[in-house]
Amino acid sequence: MKKTLLGMLVVVGLISSCARVPLTGRRQLLLVPNDQILALSSQQYKQFLDTSRVVNSNDAEMVRRVGTRIRQAVEQYLNANGLSKRLEGFNWEYNLVQSPQVNAWCMPGGKIVVYSGILPYTQNEAGLATVMAHEVSHAIAEHGNERMSESLVANGLMQVGQAYLGSQAQQSNTTKALLMQAVGAGLPAAYQVGRALPHSRAQESEADHLGLIFMSMAGYNPQEAVTFWSRMAKAGSGKSTPEFLSDHPSDQRRISELQKLLPEAMKYYNKAR
Repeated sequence: MKKTLLGMLVVVGLISSCARVPLTGRRQLLLVPNDQILALSSQQYKQFLDTSRVVNSNDAEMVRRVGTRIRQAVEQYLNANGLSKRLEGFNWEYNLVQSPQVNAWCMPGGKIVVYSGILPYTQNEAGLATVMAHEVSHAIAEHGNERMSESLVANGLMQVGQAYLGSQAQQSNTTKALLMQAVGAGLPAAYQVGRALPHSRAQESEADHLGLIFMSMAGYNPQEAVTFWSRMAKAGSGKSTPEFLSDHPSDQRRISELQKLLPEAMKYYNKAR
C-alpha cells in the first residue's frame, strides 16, 4: 500500500513538475523545490568566497558591470514574456576570483564567479559577456534542478518520496546529495555516457543559445561570441576531449551552431544599440 501511494505521488510529481525552458521552449523535468536549491546555493557560494581570493580591481569592476547589464537583459526578457517567476529568490552577486583556472560559473540564484585565468581569453567586455551570459543562462534555464531531477529518476525515484514527504533534515540531505549527482557524482557509468553526458551537451548548447540572446539584449555584439570560441578552440587545439565523452559540444560544433543563431541574435542587438 505504501509503495502504491509513493508511486502515485511520484507520478503526480512528474506530471506537475514539467516546465519549459525560456526561449527554446524545450520541456524539462523540475522535481526539487526551488527554495531548497537557492538556500543551499547561497550557503555554498558564501563558503566558496570565504575560502577564495576575491579580487577588487578594474577587472572586478568590469565583471560587475557586465553582470549587471546581463541581469537587466534577462529581467527584461523574462518580464516581457510572462516568465518573471523564474527569478523569484534571485539575489545576484558577481565576483572575480584570483585563480589560474580558465573558467566561470553561475549558481542558482544568480551567484556568479569569474576566475581571473579566463580573462586573457575573453580579452574584452564582449568576450567576457559571452562567458557570463552563457553561465547565467544555465541558472535561468534551471539546468541544475533538471540534472538533479533526472538523477532522481535514474536512481529509481525512491528519493522523490523523501524529498516530498521527509523531514526538513531529510530534504536538506537529499538536496545536497542531488547537487553532487547533478555534477556527475554517484551515477552509473552507463548512465553517464548514455544519458547524462548527452543531456549535459544539450544543456550547454541551450545555454549558448540563451546566452547569445541575452548578451545581444545587453548591447554586446553577438559576433564576438564566435570570435571568443574560435580563440578557445585554437588555444585548446589537440587537447580536446572526444565529444561523445564530454559534457560540452565540440568547439567546431559550438561555433557552427552559434553562427546559425547570429541572424536571430543580431535582431536583439540592433534593438539594444
